[in-house]
Amino acid sequence: MKAIKMMVVAALCLMGSAAQAQQNLSWGQGPQVASPDVHADNSVTFNLIAPEAQKVQITGDFLPTQKIKVEGYGEVEAPGVVDLVKNDKGVWSFTSEPLKPELYTYNMMVDGVKIIDPLNVYNIRDINNLFSVLLIGGDARTDLYKVNKVAHGTVSKVWYESPTAGLTRRLTVYTPAGYEKSKKKYPVFYLLHGIGGDENAWSELGRAAQILDNLIAQGKAEPMILVMTNGNISQEACPGETSEGFKVPTMMLPKTMEGSFETAFPDVVKFIEKTYRVKKDKAHRAIAGLSMGGFHSLFISINNPDMFGYVGLFSAAVDQQQKDGAEGHPEVYADRDQKIDCLFSKNPKLFWIGIGKTDFLFKNNNDLRAYLDSKNHKYTYLETDGGHIWRNWRIYLTEFTPLLFK
Repeated sequence: MKAIKMMVVAALCLMGSAAQAQQNLSWGQGPQVASPDVHADNSVTFNLIAPEAQKVQITGDFLPTQKIKVEGYGEVEAPGVVDLVKNDKGVWSFTSEPLKPELYTYNMMVDGVKIIDPLNVYNIRDINNLFSVLLIGGDARTDLYKVNKVAHGTVSKVWYESPTAGLTRRLTVYTPAGYEKSKKKYPVFYLLHGIGGDENAWSELGRAAQILDNLIAQGKAEPMILVMTNGNISQEACPGETSEGFKVPTMMLPKTMEGSFETAFPDVVKFIEKTYRVKKDKAHRAIAGLSMGGFHSLFISINNPDMFGYVGLFSAAVDQQQKDGAEGHPEVYADRDQKIDCLFSKNPKLFWIGIGKTDFLFKNNNDLRAYLDSKNHKYTYLETDGGHIWRNWRIYLTEFTPLLFK
């Protein structure tokens, strides 16, 4: 009995310690403050309890941009930085101007060390960085990014064999509400990420499932299957979820833009058309991607001119392939203009280009448009404010998707 009593006392002590630890983690044994704290006018107060810190700053895409130099690209836009102010209780604070409806990401910096907001449980990974997340609704577009009370599709992580790549690889697949109970066949939209991203990028950073749920529920988009690939052909799947274990994510991956992914892409189409109830013709297939994914979309479509009736280039990394002589499949990139002419001779239903006015790839996209114009190839063009950012890519997805499969 004595031993049992000792065990009960020890368990109660552990429970008390756990509760105290939880309270300490929540409030830092200091003032109880919230962060982010959204006010009625959509201004936001960010707080951090750090009484011993010497300097605290915040950086995020809700702040005015600054120019930074990136090797190989010159000056590019980056989020601004502002200082927080400490009060007599050791709480550092900053209140923004009223913010427009948008999904924002941000970090804090404590004495030069970048951290996520410890009072905000919502964060997201982009390549090898973690960001805190803030969503301010209030307009029609941003409400598409929310989980609303509509019928929801299913998002699955699906493994497939790629004989061309010699790997078992993973896809993220969205099937629309009602797919499981239906017998109908659906069109397919293949959506590709940018360099350093993976098959989780569009579903997490891009809010793709929420956007499709809401557009379909509003009758603005056809029910469709959305296939989000991993465009890094050397990877099985996203970092941390492969046989390589908890490998550090990086942008510097082999075989990203030397033709291997484009060559292996038909393996994806074959798997989807074997596994899902889909319509297997050009009029019911679409492909689009951001940055590197836009680059891949261009070359996949022009090398397979009978495969896709709809092509979308979101801030596409035009003319960024590895140059002739590099290992891989340089034939994929050979005779680009002639291949473009062949694609347009087969009358695609939609060729769509979107780019930000301050995107470092703006000139590359304008050069592509100049060629299309010179040949009277018809395309749809959207120019937005801002640069090479997820804010634009979410806009492009909301604009492109309703045009599909009409």
